[in-house]
Amino acid sequence: METDINYAEKPVKHDEAPMYADDLLVDGVPKSFWARAWPVFACGAGLFSDGYLQSVIGSVTTILSSIYGTAFSASPARTNITALTFVGTIVGMIFFGFLSDYWSRKKSLLVSTTVMIVFAALSAGAYGAHGTLGGMTAALTAYRVLVGVGIGGEYPAGSVAASEATVELKAGTRNRWFIFATNFQLDLGFAAGTLIPMIVVIATTENHLRAAWRICLGIAAVLPIFLLIARTKIQEPEEYNRAKMAKYPYGLILRYYWFRLLTVCVIWFIYDMLTYSFSIFSTSWLQLILNPTNDKNVTTPLWITFGWGTAINAFYIPGSFIGAFMSDWIGPKYCLVLGVTLQGTIGFIMTGIYKYLDTKAHVAGFVVIYGIFLALGEVGPGNNIGLIASKASSTSVRGQFYGIAAAFGKLGGFVGNYIFPHLIADGGSSILKQGQIPFYFSAGMCYLSAILAITLLPNINQTFIEEEDDKFKAFLEENGYDTSTMGIKHE
Repeated sequence: METDINYAEKPVKHDEAPMYADDLLVDGVPKSFWARAWPVFACGAGLFSDGYLQSVIGSVTTILSSIYGTAFSASPARTNITALTFVGTIVGMIFFGFLSDYWSRKKSLLVSTTVMIVFAALSAGAYGAHGTLGGMTAALTAYRVLVGVGIGGEYPAGSVAASEATVELKAGTRNRWFIFATNFQLDLGFAAGTLIPMIVVIATTENHLRAAWRICLGIAAVLPIFLLIARTKIQEPEEYNRAKMAKYPYGLILRYYWFRLLTVCVIWFIYDMLTYSFSIFSTSWLQLILNPTNDKNVTTPLWITFGWGTAINAFYIPGSFIGAFMSDWIGPKYCLVLGVTLQGTIGFIMTGIYKYLDTKAHVAGFVVIYGIFLALGEVGPGNNIGLIASKASSTSVRGQFYGIAAAFGKLGGFVGNYIFPHLIADGGSSILKQGQIPFYFSAGMCYLSAILAITLLPNINQTFIEEEDDKFKAFLEENGYDTSTMGIKHE
């Protein structure tokens, strides 16, 4: 007996999409809310694993530094393990973006999830020839690159399919459910990436750190297995079945979408550049909390360090949760603009009062304001740039559009890690200026994002996917493309 739940037994025409798709049937029975919603989460929730895998590697490198000292911490391996994962992720985003359009959303998801599981497991068992540190770190670096490829596939294949699945949900709630299934999961994964190492280190004690870091990475291989099982039960979104192209007229596609894609890419680039780079500032107040006397002989237990790391990442969660509802209430475009404008304002305020906040007497105030700064980033582009990228193009090219935009975002994170140390260095010997200059830069970038979004991004309403498909199809027909070849033909 067939147990797969189809996205739509009864096709819904674009010009008559229901406010709540009660006419969508499974075996002659109207679909329940869960039948509509679970494909959204099955497709999008892989970003939890993405967040965990990206976050946990920071904890793992900290553990490896404790085990091997400067032999690891002062070696290129520490940087390579993190940085080269970015490269793999960018490759995965672009590759799976094309694959999900050309081949299949579901099959691309299954492949990317499998890649993530296999190489996360191999990372946990990384071992060099003759047990040398260099061999082990080389193996871990190689596996992390390939884990990055699997992570990259989650964005265009998973998020795009989740976006298309929200068509079946009630208009007025679609944005929040997409966000809860994607960016909210990513933020939960970031927090788990420091919380779980804290628990593992407490359980194993610092006498067994060699086991601890492998356990932390091994957990990353277990979590996606449940997703893989769930994803075998979904089918292709009906929107994808109707819009899939046999041949891609890239000249026409670029003519129609190049400017919109460029705008999304720039905003995502700025967001990731600031988000990944601002982890630098956590060390500023973390050092004040853990070692207020700056005594080099003071050694802080690892579990305490990871606990404070969890507190940092936890700031993202309420921002994403509250912002998910706001995205439905005012729309993703205006929610993005509001979030980055307020974030930029907080950034400028922090530059003005930085000399008071960056002291051990006022470190609690620094933590709270810094946390608000991070949370507002999630209210704005954190939640909404992926949502906009997943809905701003026609279904037939959505995977490629989203994959390229997400890849530019990751490139921004990579570039930010290079730029921010130079911004700090521009402060010279002044500790105050070293903290202020990056906040000036970041606040300015937030305002630039707001200007780009308000002037250049489309307003994504609840039925934008269906409307965009119709507009793009009409454009293709006007320019001589045979749209009768579109869609998956069932014999």
